[in-house]
Amino acid sequence: MTYAGPYAGLTWDHPRGHDALAASAGDLVHWDVQPLEGFESHPVDELCARYDLVVLDHPHLGEALRAGCLRPLDDLFTQEELARWGADSIGPTMRSYAMDGRQWALPLDAATQVAATRTDLVGEPPTTWDAVHGLAHRAPVALSLAGPHAFLTFASVAVAMGEEPATDPDELISRETGLAVLDLMAALDALAPPGTRTLNPIGLLELMAGTDRLAHCPLVYGYVTYAGRLTFTDAPAVRPGGRPGSTLGGTGLALTTRRTPSPALLDHVRWLMSPGAQGDFLPRHHGQPSARAAWTDPGTVAADFYRRTTTTCEQAWIRPRHAGYIGFQSAASAAVRAALAGEAGHRDVLDRMRELYRASRTPEERHT
Repeated sequence: MTYAGPYAGLTWDHPRGHDALAASAGDLVHWDVQPLEGFESHPVDELCARYDLVVLDHPHLGEALRAGCLRPLDDLFTQEELARWGADSIGPTMRSYAMDGRQWALPLDAATQVAATRTDLVGEPPTTWDAVHGLAHRAPVALSLAGPHAFLTFASVAVAMGEEPATDPDELISRETGLAVLDLMAALDALAPPGTRTLNPIGLLELMAGTDRLAHCPLVYGYVTYAGRLTFTDAPAVRPGGRPGSTLGGTGLALTTRRTPSPALLDHVRWLMSPGAQGDFLPRHHGQPSARAAWTDPGTVAADFYRRTTTTCEQAWIRPRHAGYIGFQSAASAAVRAALAGEAGHRDVLDRMRELYRASRTPEERHT
């Protein structure tokens, strides 16, 4: 099918997701936006049927590949270009968009769960989970639990405890680690300010920045747009110097099969991944670049935000990306919230989560 006019792009409705793309697009791309919740859970094949470029989250790759709605970037860019962008990107951001031996999106934006703190209220942020628990007894502390974030928080705490979820394709997590995570989350959630359980990351950060009702969130996706009002630091570890458990977020830029990309569009994508765009243009337009150089350059806008969270981003956990993962993530998050609300016992909830994970994978996937 032939489409006239500019390419149609879809990103998410926040300055970090929209402003730099819109400012650089000119007449080449018209960017629409969707809410954060749509970015996290809307079926990607429906979006690809309506847009030529989509900004997506890496766990959507499985359903996108099953639908055949993305163009493999290996056919559009050289191996040298892809290798350079991968080498220049922070942590696992580039490889989170690689699957089945091909590259399906480019890491336009890098983010992971980090700690956010009102240091004017509580002083220097806690660096271990024991210290977080101690702080929760004297200041308002909340976990990020809305939407898919209950499971993402669960996974990040598990990583800090030494076990990455889903390393066994047939098992989500060991019983010992899973119960320890739920126990810790329940202890913290019992002390949290009322109403915080329903807030997405932006809502938590807005509450923290605009009121004194929340002083610390140990795991929330970092937003450079709140730097200055809030202090962002590495996610907590179990012990000093341990791994800061965190689940990779950020966004990837993908090209759909809806319309053939022109040389001008491919050149624009190349520019978005260039050192100049990543290190200067994106940060000046509320973006959060994926280039490691931008995270480590003291001259980058809001450099302290990047400097104090680089270790966490470098070591973040990549979520599963099979076609059934998004549905599992939503159902597992609901199960975690049920445990925290006292609606079900922790052992029953963990068994339910493990069953949900097995059911989300086909028999073939469970044996590969």
